[in-house]
Amino acid sequence: MSTETTASVSTHILDTSIGRPAEGVAISLAARAGSGAAWVALGGSATDADGRCKDLPALPEGTTHVRLDFETEAYFDKKFANQQADAQQDAPANRDSDTTGAFFPEVAITFAVKPGEHYHVPLLLNPFGYSVYRGS
Repeated sequence: MSTETTASVSTHILDTSIGRPAEGVAISLAARAGSGAAWVALGGSATDADGRCKDLPALPEGTTHVRLDFETEAYFDKKFANQQADAQQDAPANRDSDTTGAFFPEVAITFAVKPGEHYHVPLLLNPFGYSVYRGS
């Protein structure tokens, strides 16, 4: 939760290749106080069955930049290993690739924050692309 002197961050992931939340994606959170400062790892969590990560660590006072690191490779490896035929039965084949895993093994999103603000940063993910935005 944000306070007057700190910001707060939340996220969720939607797997757009199946139109469902991405469960079990590990996420780590880092912060820094200024563009020249070193990144400080704050910890992490993993997405739940709704693709949400509700227990990210709090940001320290003075944070100006935040980085969310999404470990997408393990998610896609598991997804393709299980074949998830029911979820992908109508999806087109991957015509342009012989791989079955993720093209992006990890996604790192860095953004600026201001004290007193909450930042919800959803990740829309598929094996060959992703998109992020500031949500509400």
